[in-house]
Amino acid sequence: MTTTLPATGFRRRPLTALAKAEWLQFRRNKTLVYMATVFPVGIPLITFFIARKDTEPTAVMAAVTIEMLALLALLFVQYYSVLSMVTTRRSEGVLKRLRTGEAADWQIQLAPAVPGAIMTFACTALVAAVVYGTGTPAPVNPVAIVVALVGGTVLFTLLALATSAHTKNAEAAQITSLPVMVIAMLGMSSIRGVLPDRLAQAADWTPFAAVSDLIFLGTAGELPTAVESDAALSFADTVTESGRPFATLALWTVLALVLTRRSFRWDDRG
Repeated sequence: MTTTLPATGFRRRPLTALAKAEWLQFRRNKTLVYMATVFPVGIPLITFFIARKDTEPTAVMAAVTIEMLALLALLFVQYYSVLSMVTTRRSEGVLKRLRTGEAADWQIQLAPAVPGAIMTFACTALVAAVVYGTGTPAPVNPVAIVVALVGGTVLFTLLALATSAHTKNAEAAQITSLPVMVIAMLGMSSIRGVLPDRLAQAADWTPFAAVSDLIFLGTAGELPTAVESDAALSFADTVTESGRPFATLALWTVLALVLTRRSFRWDDRG
């Protein structure tokens, strides 16, 4: 009599093994570890403590701090690390060999995203503990912040996989990643605030703008474009206002998924 393993356990096992292997490789790369800890944690916290000097911390300060953390983590930890790792694995023939094993295609693609996701949420927890430990008003809607970070992690992982199709090697990633990084930076609240009206309206629909708006709604109860005299929204009102940024995030995620499915390459061409 033979024993059959449960289907769910069989499917999870390759992903777990691949994720552990990617995490080990990530930890051994001192440059990636440095970029994944010092920049996403150090720069936002330095900015926060400079802003709160001689004044009480406000919800807007917290929103700007977490927004900066999200930008650095999603671009330089999640997006760039996945792009460089996938491109390197492909050029070395690793991706092609992995497809001959038990792992499904989506598991092979997902595994390189695990280290960045772990570091992103670990850094977020650390920064949030410091910011709110100084007496900053509690977030209005923590769910919106979580949605922004989870959705942003998924989106920028897919964008990295799509970009890898046009990246010959790890060195070329420095060039092919620039368009995504520039578009993402245009979505920062501080940059949208100084753009001409038409450009600012276009920037509102960029991927990181959706993440930024959700973070501001969840942290400060207002959008980055709100004037100082506007009162903070209630939890229920932030849920309503989250509709457009959430839809924007979902739209970009679907688009990135379609691009990945159509263009992702498992092996270098000639």
